[in-house]
Amino acid sequence: MNDATLTAPSNWRSRLPGSIRPYSESAPLAAFFLGVSSGFPFAMIGATLTTRLSQEGIDKKSVTAFSLAFLVYNLKFLWAWVVDGVRIPILGRLGQRVSWLILAGLLVMAAVANLALVDPTTSLLYTAYAAVLVGVAGATYDIVIDAYRIELLEPRQLGAGSGMSQYGWRIGSVAAGGLALVLAARVGWEAAYLACAVFALPAMLTGLVAGEPKRHREPTQKKGLGEAIRSIYGPFTEFFQRHGAWLVLLFILLHKIGDTLGQLTLRLLLDDMGYTNDEIAIYDVGVGFWAYLIGIFLGGVIYSKLGMKRSVLVSLILMGVSNFTFALLAQAGPTNAGLAAVMLFENIASGMGGVTVVAYFSALCDLRFTASQYALISAATSIVGRFLTGTTAGALVESFGYVNFYLLTTVAAVPGIVLFWLMMRAGLIDSSMGTAGKVGEGDARKDVSQEGT
Repeated sequence: MNDATLTAPSNWRSRLPGSIRPYSESAPLAAFFLGVSSGFPFAMIGATLTTRLSQEGIDKKSVTAFSLAFLVYNLKFLWAWVVDGVRIPILGRLGQRVSWLILAGLLVMAAVANLALVDPTTSLLYTAYAAVLVGVAGATYDIVIDAYRIELLEPRQLGAGSGMSQYGWRIGSVAAGGLALVLAARVGWEAAYLACAVFALPAMLTGLVAGEPKRHREPTQKKGLGEAIRSIYGPFTEFFQRHGAWLVLLFILLHKIGDTLGQLTLRLLLDDMGYTNDEIAIYDVGVGFWAYLIGIFLGGVIYSKLGMKRSVLVSLILMGVSNFTFALLAQAGPTNAGLAAVMLFENIASGMGGVTVVAYFSALCDLRFTASQYALISAATSIVGRFLTGTTAGALVESFGYVNFYLLTTVAAVPGIVLFWLMMRAGLIDSSMGTAGKVGEGDARKDVSQEGT
């Protein structure tokens, strides 16, 4: 093999535009395939299952109750420590992360197959159990995938890697949901769900090809009951011992409240404004999908140009402003141009935030406890918003009207923005950073939080 052959991959990447080059590296590309497998279980118990139950003649009250299966994702931190500390017999020879990727992937495939084989018309209770099992298996797969992604990426790649993971998640969920609908119309729901189980394979194959992440730190060997118990609470005590950790947790809990409140009521707004289903499909689903993909790309660009801290702050501000555009739409009245502009801005802002904020949360993890800590962080990001939206959003709309409601959601975004800015000024972003956000020995001595500053 000559020198030209050896340097071909690097020469190929060097010819790419600078903004695209980070996405072509092997670790971010692997993050894409991990995201595909992460997104599909969510689709199986989301809109896809809702459509199946509706077509089977199940009443609307029972159909909406199935959304409780998603609560499992908010509880995944309770068993994430198992993924960090428990070795799998035989498969464990492949490595801690790879072995869990294989096992969790097989569990998801089995759970989806089980959901395929139950009949909602004869046993709605067993269908509910099957949906919860998919939720448990999917949440476990998420735990492993997130840990593998964080440990595979170098600190400088967290932005591009988060972006590729977001691309994969969105494409995986949309493709699985679309495939299920197409196949169900031709060969039935059972065959459709069984076919969709193949979406678990990309992450499993990625683990086998890429191997164990170089930055993974082996779990401490358990020598007794005390050590085993400490392995459960140790990841959480480590996090809260950092300087500024409680403020970081407060930011995690607060930063998405306005966004979550706004998103839950969006379809209600569009329906009440008189938009047709076709218009909603074109502008909310169609324009929104492509705008979100553009936002993901832009998020990776600003992360590499501005660094972690400033890119997160910019994204938070844009996401807050996007809620204000909904108030403008409600005030101006229904126009297709207005809806297109709002959907474009909102989804670009969401895509950018999905990259920069996820990269920041990834950097907070200690590499000894990646699965446990990221599971806690990701669960905390949505739990307050989901609780508030489920208990107050409808009443607030009825009380204040859409314009004032969306102005309120804009104001609700301000505390998260201000808190992050104050944390930046006080140096708490740096002091609370985990080892996942810091370069290892032998690399350039630079923390990811300092890039671009």
